[in-house]
Amino acid sequence: MLNGRPDVSAPTRVKVEELLETHGYRRSAPSAPEAPLIEIVFHELDSAWSMELIRGMQNVAKSAGVSVVLTETGTRHSPGAEWVDGVLRRRPLGVVLVFSTLPDELKQKLWSRAIPFVIIDPAGDPEPDVPSVGSANWAGGLAATRHLLDLGHRAIAVVTGPEDMLCSLARLDGFRSAMAMAGAEVDPRLVRFGDFHVQAGYDHAMELLRLPERPTAIFAGSDLQALGVLEAARVLGVQVPEDLSVVGYDDIPLAQWSSPALTTVHQPLVEMAEEAARMLLRLRRGNQDGGPRTDRSDARSEARPDARPDQADTRIEFGTRLVVRNSTAVVKSATE
Repeated sequence: MLNGRPDVSAPTRVKVEELLETHGYRRSAPSAPEAPLIEIVFHELDSAWSMELIRGMQNVAKSAGVSVVLTETGTRHSPGAEWVDGVLRRRPLGVVLVFSTLPDELKQKLWSRAIPFVIIDPAGDPEPDVPSVGSANWAGGLAATRHLLDLGHRAIAVVTGPEDMLCSLARLDGFRSAMAMAGAEVDPRLVRFGDFHVQAGYDHAMELLRLPERPTAIFAGSDLQALGVLEAARVLGVQVPEDLSVVGYDDIPLAQWSSPALTTVHQPLVEMAEEAARMLLRLRRGNQDGGPRTDRSDARSEARPDARPDQADTRIEFGTRLVVRNSTAVVKSATE
């Protein structure tokens, strides 16, 4: 059972796993060899955005002499229930999850098998014992909105991401903060929640641009949604940036080739994935060395041999910056 034998009943396995967790036991000699790979888990694969993360993971994996395997499973909040059993069989060096949170049960299973994990851009606020890599979403939303305000825009719409994701809400909070500091009113009709995909940007922009008093600028919570906004504007005969300024978010490679080239907030996706992979490998080395763990109940507790990370280095946030291209301009009313 300690080495993951399959011929053990489910109730017995659960009881033993609970004992392992209670006593902080970490298996030091598993029966199955660990695969020389790291696994990256998406709830959905999008070619433009996901490829940047995959590229960053591959950069670090290649230099470390390991491979990267991709898994698509579950929702943006958690991998599918069947995933954890598969990953325990595959025994990767570690797992990087995108846009996820992990239920306690899944965390315990990974910890008990000494499989470290890191979350990129977590959907919710991660607990202190969950390693994560993110970016300054609030600051990015603030910078995007300030840019539009500086160009004279006041009727600014925002199409952020899902309402139940931390990064979406942080970007929206940055937008609201910039508007408040400028003394500009936020029209509730101009605040929309999308899903970070092109269709959501298109659908919301078609509604926004058909309003009797349409916005003069739209801040989209992703470049893909911004591309949808550009297409809606084209269909309706709204000129960008003459009649409508558009700002995206992420700065995926496609953003500089849109027509017009997209002003956007640069989120260092490749660097975020590289750091997640490096953090994972550091955690892996710490597990193999029997590295220390800081118990949440007592910061002075003795070192314990399990797979939990030291909480001192489990939350990293990268900066964001505005990249100005050709999709934004001074609002017409400010020059007339």
